[in-house]
Amino acid sequence: MNYRLIANLIGRILIVEAAFMLPALIISLHCGEHESAVAFVQSIILIIAVGAAMNFLIKPKRKGYYARDGFVTVGMAWIAVSAFGALPMWMSGAIPSYIDSFFETVSGFTTTGSTILPDIEILPRGVLYWRSFTHWLGGMGVLVFLLAIGPRRTDGESMHVLRAESPGPSVGKLVPRMQQSASILYKIYVGMTVLQVVLLLLGGMPAFDAVTITFGTAGTGGFAITNDSLAAYSTYCQAVTTVFMIAFGVNFSLFYLLLIGDFMTVFRNEELRAYLGIIAAAVIAIAIDIHSMYDTAFEAVHHSAFQVASIISTTGFATVDFNLWPQFSRVTLFLLMFIGAMAGSTGGGLKIVRVSLIMKAVRRSIATILHPNSVKLIHMDGEQVDEEVVNGVKEYVLIYILILAGSVLLISLDPFVDFEATMTSVVTCLNNVGPGLGIVGPVSNFSQFSDFSKIVLAIDMLLGRLEMFPILILAVPSAWKK
Repeated sequence: MNYRLIANLIGRILIVEAAFMLPALIISLHCGEHESAVAFVQSIILIIAVGAAMNFLIKPKRKGYYARDGFVTVGMAWIAVSAFGALPMWMSGAIPSYIDSFFETVSGFTTTGSTILPDIEILPRGVLYWRSFTHWLGGMGVLVFLLAIGPRRTDGESMHVLRAESPGPSVGKLVPRMQQSASILYKIYVGMTVLQVVLLLLGGMPAFDAVTITFGTAGTGGFAITNDSLAAYSTYCQAVTTVFMIAFGVNFSLFYLLLIGDFMTVFRNEELRAYLGIIAAAVIAIAIDIHSMYDTAFEAVHHSAFQVASIISTTGFATVDFNLWPQFSRVTLFLLMFIGAMAGSTGGGLKIVRVSLIMKAVRRSIATILHPNSVKLIHMDGEQVDEEVVNGVKEYVLIYILILAGSVLLISLDPFVDFEATMTSVVTCLNNVGPGLGIVGPVSNFSQFSDFSKIVLAIDMLLGRLEMFPILILAVPSAWKK
């Protein structure tokens, strides 16, 4: 284990985090929010001091950097940025409890969107901005950002970090150099972010609202700045957000292929077709189920499309309280929480590709039972899938189920939470969705949970965003041996 290099990298990330707090500080000063401005100044100074000490005083003695180092770096870095990122909320008094502040910040960076705040609108504007910006930074990944803007690194080092932080069963390059691939991904991410802000401004949304809502959409996070989420905005702004929630749930590699004109590869992508097909089927089914609750068919389709896009992309915004919808619609949304978006996107969940591979593996197992001497291979997009990838998906799903069951058991110790909230709170946090059902529905929050439950759910959020292994490895003693 290259401890010095790991500490060096985490130090750089903390310095970047401190720099990203500056716009929030400026907003606090502009709005005359003295307490939050002081909190941001103190937080920035403290984070820079710790980050600089780790970056400049701890010099690596060797450059060897392996897969284990990459996973440990990612796991430790995300815990560090969440722990330090919670300081402005706590020190300003906006969220008096540090555990609540930590929960909120983890929810932000992991792009979950679950909140402990019963009244969001009383928060200072600077804190609201920082809270939403954590979505944007966490969406593509804090270490991927460091790769995109930092000094050139070896492809091995870049691959280990990107593999540990990027969602999906496998990670590939867009171009020969991995660091250049990270840069391309972030350029696409920034471009789509700017485009959504412009379209929302054209719809009459205030600039601050447009920026913060876009941060939540781009990171598929779902932190809103009003208590009724997006219900207060125009149908046009809601429709724009619907389109971008779906878009940010798409594998960013496909956007790159579109930019270079490789349309056929995009068209043949099985995961994309499954993703769009599931969305279309769910929208139609729910719209039919809820049509009697709304005056027009357009209204039913509009709200159905928004909520389906919000849940499957794991964004978590809401235009209505879908907790009041019929049972069929609620169960459909609950199932979409598990499926999630595409691999290589900012969305959470199991990912469409994993669900597809599991279904193909089950079909192959049945075919093997019927024809024992036959050899069946699994294909995606016309190409054979490596058995190592298939086995990795099976292992991931098994670990996912075990963590889900264990977390539900731990949350059930909380005497004030019923079964529906216990189950959906874990599902929504582990899949980085945001709202659940019952007392954690779209117009409710997680404030009723005990501190113990909030810590468990915060760990679930980190496990879900980093796809289990970077966090699990931290608990394995052998991972820390030299």
